[in-house]
Amino acid sequence: MKLIPNELRDDLSLRIDSIKHHMSHRNMDVLIIATTSNLFYTTARVFKGYVYIHKDEKPIWFLIKPDIFDPEEDIVKIRKPENIPASLEQLGREIPKSVGYEFDDLSYSDVERLKALFPDAEAKNGSAPLRLARMVKTPLELAKMREDGIHQSEAYRRITRCYKENMTDLEFQIEIEKILRLEGCLGYVRTSGNLMDINLGSVIAGDNADNPSPFDYTMGGSGIDPSLPEGANGTTLKRGQTVMVDMNGSFNGYQTDMTRVWAVGEIPEFARKAHQCSIDILRECEKIGLPGTPVADLYHKAMEIVEGENLKEYFMGHRQQASFIGHGVGIELNEMPVVTPRSKDYLEENMTIALEPKFVIPGVGAVGVENTYVVTPEGLKSITIFPEGIQEL
Repeated sequence: MKLIPNELRDDLSLRIDSIKHHMSHRNMDVLIIATTSNLFYTTARVFKGYVYIHKDEKPIWFLIKPDIFDPEEDIVKIRKPENIPASLEQLGREIPKSVGYEFDDLSYSDVERLKALFPDAEAKNGSAPLRLARMVKTPLELAKMREDGIHQSEAYRRITRCYKENMTDLEFQIEIEKILRLEGCLGYVRTSGNLMDINLGSVIAGDNADNPSPFDYTMGGSGIDPSLPEGANGTTLKRGQTVMVDMNGSFNGYQTDMTRVWAVGEIPEFARKAHQCSIDILRECEKIGLPGTPVADLYHKAMEIVEGENLKEYFMGHRQQASFIGHGVGIELNEMPVVTPRSKDYLEENMTIALEPKFVIPGVGAVGVENTYVVTPEGLKSITIFPEGIQEL
């Protein structure tokens, strides 16, 4: 049974070619993939097993489970990774001289087990070519992310009706989660790294926005239990507060990232000024975000605007300030590049990045906007189309 349509097969070939390109710059003969995100990137499915990419040959899927049959794919059934060398010999493949492993994503024991398959081969960090390849999206990946943006925006349009007087931020978030799931959200956030735990997203009300978190997100929040110190903490939504909603946009294996702000009653003009500053930053970054632009320029432009408005004290947090204003997004919420002043990356056409210049105003809460963008020859184009102004609850 043929499992992959021709359009997807061609798109997967583009992804493999990009990986091979980045492998060649590292003199890497073979790359072995075992993690869920990278299996999905290279095969458009998730299975237990390995994708074996040789720099000059067609990839092999070494499959443990479930059973997959596709006559157009090189699929080899194995019981354990130790079966791979013998399988390569049966296929007439040479033993590689250098092998890339997912150093950044696999456990130490898993890496050591795979390295033992080719004890004479030079071991290299295979995470780097994968991350670089995934930065620039293929046509079908972009289509998936645009689809995500549409669904996420449709769910956000129904957020206002979730509110009831005197409800808590947690109760508000649960109602938002319901509309996301009914819209088709898959119900998980796929992230990379140890300090990226989160549920279906973050709803932060009032001064909870000023509670620092150990996790690597722009906004904190204390959470409702020390085991997950992030986001909603049971704060009752009161007049004069803002509520920042940064909820899940994963509907098809890819995801968009979008933040909007609601206010309970009237809020100080100073908070509205900071929110408008966030919008102004996005407009300027959209103009300068051309292919070839240093990623760090986006950060510097943001800081130039923030300092001009005398808002630096509140930018990207108050008690604890984040050192970035955006990040790549795709299969995982946090992909490359990271928009920091130290970034050495350059924008490339068809990169997808989330920009989130945010502020924390003590006594009020968080304000600011986040959009997911595609890098185009005309600048950054948002795929999370939804009103950016502060809306009323």
